[in-house]
Amino acid sequence: MENLKLVPIPEEGDVLALMADFGRLARQTAQVLALASTKAKNQALQLAACSIRARAGEILDANAQDMAQAKANGVTGAFLDRLYLDEKRIDAMAQGLAEVAALPDPVGRVLAVFERPNGLVIERVAVPLGVIGIIYESRPAVTADAGALCLKSGNVAILRGGSESTLSSAAIHSCLVEGLAGAGLPETSILRVPVKDRAAVGAMLAGLDGNLDVIVPRGGKSLVARVQADARVPVFAHLEGLVHIFVHADADLAKAETIVLNSKMRRTGVCGAAETLLVDRACAETHLAPLVKMLIDAGCEVRGDAETLEADARVVPATEADWHTEYLDAIVSVAVVDGVNGAIHHIETYGSHHTDCIITENHWAAERFLAEVDSAIVLHNASTQFADGGEFGFGAEIGIATGRMHARGPIGLEQLTTFKYRVHGTGQIRP
Repeated sequence: MENLKLVPIPEEGDVLALMADFGRLARQTAQVLALASTKAKNQALQLAACSIRARAGEILDANAQDMAQAKANGVTGAFLDRLYLDEKRIDAMAQGLAEVAALPDPVGRVLAVFERPNGLVIERVAVPLGVIGIIYESRPAVTADAGALCLKSGNVAILRGGSESTLSSAAIHSCLVEGLAGAGLPETSILRVPVKDRAAVGAMLAGLDGNLDVIVPRGGKSLVARVQADARVPVFAHLEGLVHIFVHADADLAKAETIVLNSKMRRTGVCGAAETLLVDRACAETHLAPLVKMLIDAGCEVRGDAETLEADARVVPATEADWHTEYLDAIVSVAVVDGVNGAIHHIETYGSHHTDCIITENHWAAERFLAEVDSAIVLHNASTQFADGGEFGFGAEIGIATGRMHARGPIGLEQLTTFKYRVHGTGQIRP
């Protein structure tokens, strides 16, 4: 296979010219990568996983420098947690690559076959989207996850990480390139934008002269909002994760406590973390106070409505803004609602169509909630922190989309393909 290589590009220079070159090179590479064998793609991922484990010390050193610079810049809280890498997270990153390698190849799947009365046989077949741009902040692991998913689905990735994770992302990207080279695939299959200049983002939003097919933003609300507002190519994204848990009248209290605590406090900075707890008025007398006490005792600030304020003296009054807020921190808003109707109304009013959960032992209440809540992910009796591509068996995810076109929920391999029709004839012509 032709091994396209990226000519070294200096850190300084004409950013727009650089990005135009990236676009042309990516399109050229995409034509090669779309035909790559499953064996070669899997080998590249396996080699990259081995490289990440072997060079863990190098990645940790790079991350320590990024962390130090972020702290010096005054960065705190959830942002630092997303930036931070340790041996466990690096091992999980490598394991994610191996899991993607073990998944079925989505390219070439025959999605449908049908024969027309005139004898034409028509196949609908999965093919790569082409060139995918990923713009992300702080999370260096996105470098590995996005690179792996794009590669396995036959797409070229153009990665533009945040300036705060530059060194970490560069170290991880180097491992991916090592895997590509070892498998004989174009080293340009996974490109990393080497400059911090924000003009590079603008060039990607403009579509790189028609060479970029999709953009996936991973980051804060301001980044995603800018991408959704300015992009001239399709966007897979969610703006916010205003995640709700509804404790129904027929909820088992012990189960509810376990699920609510994990949903909120396991990792407060992830998009699947619960931000609002809704308690059915029919069980508020028995369930509200214990749930609120549990959260506060675990170090979570509770901002509640009038009934929640009466449940515990430590509750802070909620404002209208709280119901609209994705805290990404150890803060939760709590409200008492009137049954499934009240929960659905609250979620429809304030939710972001990301992830919502009902806790109940009532089958019919659960089925109604699952059917009527219009979110990308809806759960019954399970933590909202399962809103993750890895937990869905996708190996990793390139992001979570809340839109309704093409991809919704965790974006894995299948969502990174489109299709074309292959028509087989025996000489038919149209009359």
